[in-house]
Amino acid sequence: MTDPDTDDPDADSLTDAVETFLSEADTAYEEYERGYTDADAVVRRLEPAIEQLRSATDGE
Repeated sequence: MTDPDTDDPDADSLTDAVETFLSEADTAYEEYERGYTDADAVVRRLEPAIEQLRSATDGE
């Protein structure tokens, strides 16, 4: 596991990917719970963030 306090660009990329995913997930689930969207739309919304997360972890 990498130290988040280093200047490692891969660590920054992973941190950014995790933050993006969590933000998208929070928003998507909130919209789903309020009835603004359906489950399929939630999955479609999260797919790009999941791919970014996968790409960031491929280098680990």
